[in-house]
Amino acid sequence: DKLALRSAHAKVIGPQDHPQFYGMVQSLAERAGMPMPRVAISPSEQPNAFATGRGPRNAVVCATKGLLETMPREEVEAVMAHELMHVKHRDILIGSVAAAIATAISFIAQMAMYASMFGGRDDEDRPNPIALILTMLLAPLAASMIQMAVSRSREFEADRGAAELLGSGRNLAAALDRIEQIATRRPMAVNPAQAQAYIHNPLAEARSSNGVRMAKLFSTHPSTEERIRRLL
Repeated sequence: DKLALRSAHAKVIGPQDHPQFYGMVQSLAERAGMPMPRVAISPSEQPNAFATGRGPRNAVVCATKGLLETMPREEVEAVMAHELMHVKHRDILIGSVAAAIATAISFIAQMAMYASMFGGRDDEDRPNPIALILTMLLAPLAASMIQMAVSRSREFEADRGAAELLGSGRNLAAALDRIEQIATRRPMAVNPAQAQAYIHNPLAEARSSNGVRMAKLFSTHPSTEERIRRLL
């Protein structure tokens, strides 16, 4: 959580700092039957939000200044409900485990290749060098695709949980649509490793007809259109 907050230049606040926003999160946490998380605000002008922390008892939910200043109250509430669902579902922990598994697969693939190349066995016993290179390249690729798929599935689940908490998905759908429109005009300088934590990818995305399908495989977020479709 400290790394995520530092990356966003965010500051943890109390009820006296921003009573309306803090009270909103407090009310949502009570409705969800969750411990009250710490609340933070990032100075970024892009409307966005994220949650961090291993579980409900050490979580932080953070909204950007742009979210609080450019979005209607009911849409801010929907966004924060989404972030609380990430906390409730322990998605930060799940994402960390997925990242660790992906890293381990990449490491094992590399070690296997080096062991085969320098293991001192006879040439007849050595695996095909082309197969070794493909293994070294494709194993991390497959691991990353799995990691990104896990991230996208957790976004859908957080959307669904927020809609259930609020009784409707319409406000969250409207919020996602508004964030999508504004975020493309206000890219945020965020460490790529932290981007998956946000409700919308904060990094500017180049869009073209080429490579769109491949880009989706490695995207940390589902398309906004698909999220809105499911919410409505």
